[in-house]
Amino acid sequence: MRVLLSVLYPVLSLTIFGLYPSMTIGPKEGWQVYSSAQDADGRCICTVVAPEQSLCSRDAKSRQLRQLLEKVQNMSQSIEVLNLRTQRDFQYVMKMENQMKGLRTKFRQIEDDRKSIIARNFQELKDKMDELKPLIPVLEQYKMDAALISHFKEEIRNLSAVLTGIQEELGAFDYDELYQRVLRLDNRLRNCMGKLTCGKLMKITGPVTIKTSGTRFGAWLTDPLASNRVWYMDSYTNSKIVREYKTMDDFVAGVVSRTYSLPFKWEGTNHIVYNGSLYYNKYQSNIIVKYSFETGSVLAQRALEFAGFHNMYPYTWGGYSDIDVMADELGMWVVYATNQNAGNVVISQIDPDTLHVLKTWNTEYSKRNAGESFMICGTLYITNSHLSGAKVYYAYSTKTSSYEYIDIPFHNQYFHISMLDYNARERALYAWNNGHQVIFNVTLFHVIKTDDDS
Repeated sequence: MRVLLSVLYPVLSLTIFGLYPSMTIGPKEGWQVYSSAQDADGRCICTVVAPEQSLCSRDAKSRQLRQLLEKVQNMSQSIEVLNLRTQRDFQYVMKMENQMKGLRTKFRQIEDDRKSIIARNFQELKDKMDELKPLIPVLEQYKMDAALISHFKEEIRNLSAVLTGIQEELGAFDYDELYQRVLRLDNRLRNCMGKLTCGKLMKITGPVTIKTSGTRFGAWLTDPLASNRVWYMDSYTNSKIVREYKTMDDFVAGVVSRTYSLPFKWEGTNHIVYNGSLYYNKYQSNIIVKYSFETGSVLAQRALEFAGFHNMYPYTWGGYSDIDVMADELGMWVVYATNQNAGNVVISQIDPDTLHVLKTWNTEYSKRNAGESFMICGTLYITNSHLSGAKVYYAYSTKTSSYEYIDIPFHNQYFHISMLDYNARERALYAWNNGHQVIFNVTLFHVIKTDDDS
């Protein structure tokens, strides 16, 4: 039997002012590009969604083979159902046959002594005859099933011949040729993805529960720029232990690859891992620490000027969550509050190497009224609560220095979120939800830059 190879083709579908929601976001993600009409300046406005790669269309012969295989499987299941029903009917027929034999004996007794028949005997005979009435439709159905089974067997024989022909025809393709075609298609799509501008959050789906572990509060992290490793930091204070897992599977199985003891305790749960280093808020201070996992040493630390700390301006759940370090497609950010801004949220973009503040934006949203927040493409999204019924309520764009109130719900499955962080590589939100480590998928609206764009 030759191995059947399926070639996945991307599908580009024209959509006028439409938006397709994201299907799945994860390590095995593929993507499709959907273009729309031009805007007033003549630029092409498009959207991108991220379905699972295996949903790309196959070539005609592979698709025909798959459809035929599905048809055979469906018929096989139908035959199995019919066989079970036939066995059941056969058992019923055998039961009725035994009852008929019993009736024959009773009729002989009646003939031998008609005078001894009383009303009770007649009623018993009548009941038995009533019980035999359902046998007639059963026997009719049995005959229909037998004919249907015969028809299915004939059709399967015909399909087997067709499948064999298609299989041999597909087997004539050269493996290297098919593989190169897949690579060319993949490169074309990646070139198209390179033209994407940053996206705007449209929808949050999920969550998917990855694991249940730890205390009520904590953080679990992945690096959007480097490896697929997972880092785990239980609790929001009084700890310096970070556990590292080589893969997500190891994290789920609890297979720790390394354990780090930080030089300083952390405060809160709003840490990030970025390009191989851990960034976190030093305990009882407004200092941000950059710790290298590779060297096991502190590469930089810097105080965040005027930033409140140690539950001065936390999120609604408390937990010393005053200073929130985060990253997105545009770099690293820190979200906090100051007395100078009346306790409202302040956004600063920082240099990942030196931790210097590059630029700062003052918002009018109270830090104490924010449930959690995260950055996507330079826009800060704030939830209105850390409890059930929470939604993304406020968005501040650093590009335009403007804000808007929005309404994007998400399912707080375990009723208490103490960490919510965006991973730009996976386009997903990582959350610590009451001792559960969960992932939310996000749907973004994108604009594709054309050659005419500056």
